[in-house]
Amino acid sequence: MEIINHLAETYADLFSSPESPELATINQETMETHPKAHMLSGKIQGQFLSFISSMLQPKYILEIGSFTGYSAMCLLKGIQQEGHLHTIEIREEDANTAEANFVKYNANKQVTLHRGNALDIIEQLPYQWDLVFIDADKTAYIKYYELLVPRLSEKGLILADNVLFHGEVLEERITGKNAKAIQAFNEHVQNDPRTEQVIITIRDGISLIKLKNK
Repeated sequence: MEIINHLAETYADLFSSPESPELATINQETMETHPKAHMLSGKIQGQFLSFISSMLQPKYILEIGSFTGYSAMCLLKGIQQEGHLHTIEIREEDANTAEANFVKYNANKQVTLHRGNALDIIEQLPYQWDLVFIDADKTAYIKYYELLVPRLSEKGLILADNVLFHGEVLEERITGKNAKAIQAFNEHVQNDPRTEQVIITIRDGISLIKLKNK
């Protein structure tokens, strides 16, 4: 199901600030060489991630799902000078590409790339997260969420990608495994008394989740 009007998307692209040359290169190279290039955040979502980071000015950022490094580069936009971004990728080839891009564009000084299962790695990272971007295995979203909510800083924000899952969650009868997982995640977050959330209809849907003010 097409959930974003193509003309509106083109218009938004036209009137949004351009990508940096580094991001434009990663975007182009991913589109030309990766068989799953549609997974890239892209210009509009990338600008959104950069805006959020710039407003929060986070010290510690966690990304679950590095892909080719594009979204991490966007998340670095507002990071504090002494801050650090940890990104996790389970696919070896994508991890290699992301790491090469971080080195190429001199971002590796503030980025640590972890290879492996995020559920194992998250527990080993002793940080309170100011900004988290979840864009990985949809069936594990609830598990990621439960690991991360207690590790959020007071101003911490979770961004969960693909919460509309290609429009499949809008169907009267949800059948796909990933769509069912995303629907369960959305309901889980909605029913959590610890947090509050809003879904933004950018690209494939992003849920912004924060701790409730005490």
